[in-house]
Amino acid sequence: MFRTIGVAIVAVVSLPIALISQQSKTVITVDAAHPGAAISPKMFGIFFEDINFAADGGLYPERIKNRSFEFDQPLTGWHAILPISSKGTLDATKGELDVRTENPLNETNPHYLRMAAYEPGFGLWNTGFRGIGVENGAEYRFSAYVRTGGPTSIRATITDASGRELGSGTLTGFDGEWKRYETTIRTNATDPHARFNLFLDEKGSVDLDMISLFPVDTWNHRPNGLRKDLVQLLADMHPGFIRFPGGCIVEGRRLATRYRWKTTVGDIAARKTIVNRWNDEFDTRPAPDYFQSFGLGFYEYFQLAEDIGASPLPILNCGMACQFNSSELAELGETKEYIQDALDLIEFANGPVDSPWGKLRTDMGHPSPFHLTMIGVGNEQWGPHYLERYKLFAAELKAKHPEIKLVVSAGPSPSGDQFEYLWSNWRQLNADIVDEHYYMSPDWFLKNTARYDNYDRSGPKVFAGEYAAQTSGVAKTDNRNNWKTAISEAAFMTGLERNGDVVQMASYAPLLAHADAWQWTPDAIWFDNLRSYGTTDYYVQRIFASNVGTRLIPVTPHSEGGVYTSASLDETTHELIVKAVNATSDTRAAEIQFTGVSPAGKAKVTTLLSSDLNAENSFDAPKKVAPHDSTVAVNSATIPVSLAPYSVTVYRIPLR
Repeated sequence: MFRTIGVAIVAVVSLPIALISQQSKTVITVDAAHPGAAISPKMFGIFFEDINFAADGGLYPERIKNRSFEFDQPLTGWHAILPISSKGTLDATKGELDVRTENPLNETNPHYLRMAAYEPGFGLWNTGFRGIGVENGAEYRFSAYVRTGGPTSIRATITDASGRELGSGTLTGFDGEWKRYETTIRTNATDPHARFNLFLDEKGSVDLDMISLFPVDTWNHRPNGLRKDLVQLLADMHPGFIRFPGGCIVEGRRLATRYRWKTTVGDIAARKTIVNRWNDEFDTRPAPDYFQSFGLGFYEYFQLAEDIGASPLPILNCGMACQFNSSELAELGETKEYIQDALDLIEFANGPVDSPWGKLRTDMGHPSPFHLTMIGVGNEQWGPHYLERYKLFAAELKAKHPEIKLVVSAGPSPSGDQFEYLWSNWRQLNADIVDEHYYMSPDWFLKNTARYDNYDRSGPKVFAGEYAAQTSGVAKTDNRNNWKTAISEAAFMTGLERNGDVVQMASYAPLLAHADAWQWTPDAIWFDNLRSYGTTDYYVQRIFASNVGTRLIPVTPHSEGGVYTSASLDETTHELIVKAVNATSDTRAAEIQFTGVSPAGKAKVTTLLSSDLNAENSFDAPKKVAPHDSTVAVNSATIPVSLAPYSVTVYRIPLR
């Protein structure tokens, strides 16, 4: 017998299908008497990549660009503040900025700035990430590593475009050796494009490194914490997993600039800055100032996953650079280094406190393990070279850590020769989880809701690792995040969930985009220096991830006349969850009929809809398309419902 159980139903209507009469009735039959296979608790999650300034300038809220002077042009983001001479020109004789490497703070980031004032008042300013965002009454931690035998103080100000001071602070107490100093600056106004200034009010020179302006109020109030509003948007999704640190940045254009997780942990001042591979990937959106400081590193990723209740899924380089760029390969004999990185990562995440990498995790403040259960071997690789390297990884990792599942690639496309070649090999090799990617048109998503209906139930499981409907085409700058893309993705996701015995995980991509510094669109969440909002696609992801069951329930029809359905049982909360997606322009009369259970009580109804397929959320209208809740009384095993045009609806129905 079922105890009180709730049922959730999501409805989406199909776009290209001819209009259907409002008088025709759709009967959705939910067979709760015959529950099916278990659904992965990681079913719907998030994929984070440092593209679109998602890390530095975004989720990692450091306000200072090039804080350690390690960009290719070491003074990128920094400018001297020069007084005006008696002739009305900038007077360069008042001071000098000189980037040096002698006796640096550390060998990892060898550059530092020598700031020499020939007259009091010489200074420099930083541009930030398309400006520096500050809020009225907020506190910001100004810090720097300083070495000087001359000036006794360094004065900092935050100003608006007109030069009006919004806040100030002073570092003092220097002893002539490299040391970190900090103070707190409280700002008296809100400005998304402020600038940060440093001054020497005495003659002499100082050496500076790791100059930082960091908000005090971060997620969980951590000194090196993350941006609160962005993490809150992620937490509100209730993701089952978080894949990090990305896709193509894992590979790097060349192996020399690949992502190396070991350089992203430990002291943030010793994390090696490198160029971001998205800095000039697209001629239409160049970003020569796009680098990675790794203030957001693997420790912070694991911490974020733990904070929002998501399983961590790190992706590691397997000895292959991006095949769209250089296709550089590490020799097979050199893959030992890459495999050792994977073994050491498992120890960092799960190892005891007295193990070398477990001790580092402990020293960073987390003695308990992060409960890592899966690792991605490569990102979007393909071809025989990839298979050769995977076999080496699998042989050693499976021998030493059979508890760790390995995620492998199906290549960059959802079909074709490379896709079929990889899948045929993954079946023979009995791979754990295969990562499929689809950046396709909305129509493709609607036509592929049954994609996994006939997949081999005994073969490798599927990770729909990157997907998003493209209104114009892959990597086109005019792609939109509108209701047409979102509702087509919702229809497709019912197919993912109906096949939860095969599809273990799914995540939209990319996740974040800076409105003033993006390279790729569409994206789930947009932000600027102070604000953020979830797109229509974000809310579809959120409504699905917040309504995942633990066991499949048969439902018919799967797709009929533009209505797409799925159903599941949540054995933990004792709720039956049914999702249906309606993508036509008509209101659809429908009935939800249950067999094997007796519903009773009030059902919670969550609806996401818009009559305009071009509707988009924005900074000024962040919830133009967003879920709203209501209730409906349930008195029998047949529930009459009305599915609004272009709508996604979730019913949580109590059952006996």
